[in-house]
Amino acid sequence: MKQATFHNVTMPNGEKSENTSSITTKKPITQTTTTTTSSIARNSIFLTETIYSVGLRPYAVVVADMNSDNKPDIVIANQGSGTVSILLNKGNGNFSPQTIYSVGLRPYSVAVADVNNDNQPDIIIANSGSNCSSVLLNAGNGTFSPQVAFAVGSSPDSVAVIDVNNDNKPDIVTVNVKSSTVSILLNIGNGTFSSQITYSVGVSSRSVAVADMNIND
Repeated sequence: MKQATFHNVTMPNGEKSENTSSITTKKPITQTTTTTTSSIARNSIFLTETIYSVGLRPYAVVVADMNSDNKPDIVIANQGSGTVSILLNKGNGNFSPQTIYSVGLRPYSVAVADVNNDNQPDIIIANSGSNCSSVLLNAGNGTFSPQVAFAVGSSPDSVAVIDVNNDNKPDIVTVNVKSSTVSILLNIGNGTFSSQITYSVGVSSRSVAVADMNIND
């Protein structure tokens, strides 16, 4: 039976974290039990841990293939250092040392999407301390251009990226805690965005999700 290998990213809580992130590798040992009608495979999981250095106080993480090699990489927003760390997957659960990119103050949320239609995933950040969303365009091979910042409401805590106006370009949506608003940045092409459109929401809103709730396509 072909063995599977599982990989989890274990992140500390944003308010108590150190300047490291840990990669936990699960290596299954498979035991097969045979009956007269079927074979049942049961996995007993044992954990080993490898620690990779990232920025100060890592707060949010996404996993995506950032360099088109069909291996998932790690992208971490570091609240304490105002940076993003990228760890490229070298295979077999091993990752390269971090590459660091500067973003705004206190990045609280990170998303990955192709915002300039070049079939490369870009990085979008909500910076709670500088009231902006950072966009880092993928330059190829897992490297990124310097951030371009777009103003949003006060203290954005969460970001989502989705096409909200049916023009086949992903737009940016942030929820802003201190201003109790949602900001929408419409994609105008080539990785650039319009000035924010704001909508009032409840007090201290901290998370955003997007879906077609009234089924109007």
